[in-house]
Amino acid sequence: MAIWRSVVGKMWLTIIGLVGVVISTIGLFLLKYIDLSNYGNASNIKHLFVYAGAVGFLLTTFFAFFLLTKITQPLREMRDAADQIAQGDYTVRVAIRSSDEIGELANTFNSMASEIDTLIRILEHERDHLSSVLRSMTDAVISFNAEGGVILTNPQGKHLLEEWNAADWNEGFAEGDGEGTGQGEGEVPEPLKATFLSVIGRGVERTDKINVHNEVYSIVMTPLISSDGIRGAVAVLRDVTEEYRVEKLRKDFVANVSHELRTPLSMVQGYSEALLDGIAASPEERNELVQVIHDESLRMGRLVADFLDLARMEAGHLDMNFQELDMNALIGRVYRKFSALTKERGINLTRSDERDDLHLLEADADRLEQVLTNLLDNAIRHTPSGAAIRIEADKLIGSRGEEVVIKVADEGQGIPQEDLPFIFERFYKADKARKRDHKGGTGLGLAIVRNLVEAHGGRITAASEPGVGTTFTIHLPVRGKR
Repeated sequence: MAIWRSVVGKMWLTIIGLVGVVISTIGLFLLKYIDLSNYGNASNIKHLFVYAGAVGFLLTTFFAFFLLTKITQPLREMRDAADQIAQGDYTVRVAIRSSDEIGELANTFNSMASEIDTLIRILEHERDHLSSVLRSMTDAVISFNAEGGVILTNPQGKHLLEEWNAADWNEGFAEGDGEGTGQGEGEVPEPLKATFLSVIGRGVERTDKINVHNEVYSIVMTPLISSDGIRGAVAVLRDVTEEYRVEKLRKDFVANVSHELRTPLSMVQGYSEALLDGIAASPEERNELVQVIHDESLRMGRLVADFLDLARMEAGHLDMNFQELDMNALIGRVYRKFSALTKERGINLTRSDERDDLHLLEADADRLEQVLTNLLDNAIRHTPSGAAIRIEADKLIGSRGEEVVIKVADEGQGIPQEDLPFIFERFYKADKARKRDHKGGTGLGLAIVRNLVEAHGGRITAASEPGVGTTFTIHLPVRGKR
């Protein structure tokens, strides 16, 4: 009904405007083309026509003003509002000034803007949610377009891209890559190019494993498919270096245990069969075979005992008896224990002068004696006759306060520099410079030493020069582990 009244009102205004136009036109026509001198009272008639023309002009002006305010202005407001929405202001609304067609158009426009605003808020919420998920992921996520340009990354992916983009791939860091042609910002990094080209070309997901800068990455790359075809790919990269290292250590551990046990078992089996077959004719030969069997059984016992100790240490189940300890007394006890053996082998074993301040407030004497015993046993086995081994002890102020520093230095064959970072690993053998005979250690001694030192809150380092000797340095905090 309101719309009908509005339409009727506009019709009357339109009729009035048209009447004004007609009157104005007739008046002007009469003034221009009719000779009023033949009519009486011509002046009054002329004035009448002038008034009629003026009234028609006013009516026409009013009609034009009406069209401007009632039609043009709301449309202009809607145009300005549409421009604001196009610029990202989805909260803008148009004022509804009437209930006619223009008002309905404005109301529809406001509804559309409200729906767009709601949709944009939903999309922003989903974007923020996706961004939070990507930021919380420990894996690197990188999205590429079909041309290889980077579209989106999470912080881990961005860090990885920056690191790889800064690398010189001409040096062949990536395993399996070609010569490399350099790397630009925002492009598929060199290690991912082969996988990316395969995914884009075939349109199927691909899983790879690559080695980059001595690190191992597992890659899952999936194509982004739309109705227009493949528009890019998203890659998820996980650093599996540690898992790869642990798996390699596990395989090496099994192989080393098998090797360490196979030799004594073979010797025990062989010499025991020789005894059973009566090959040893004299008592001296039988005693010699029995002694070999005994030595090999002791070796296997040491291997099993060391392995159980190391397993308990790494599991955190090793019992420790912490109490105040005088390191002078401990070093003196170990020194006396090895003096006879070194003298027998022609090795000069010395120690530093005793000091009154070499006390640890919390230490396990038996475990630290095991540490020094393993280090000295290792030094004696690799030091030739005529050379020297020295035990030194001192007290220093370190980064964590007072420390007792113990050094075991030998003049043996030394350890190659490439082997030094790995000598504390289980069963690691730097055989290129420090070979063991069949009566040697189990390959677990240094791993046990490191775990026992760390159980006291300390640390151990090694320095060596082939042909000169090796020095092991132990730092033990005076106040114990914190």
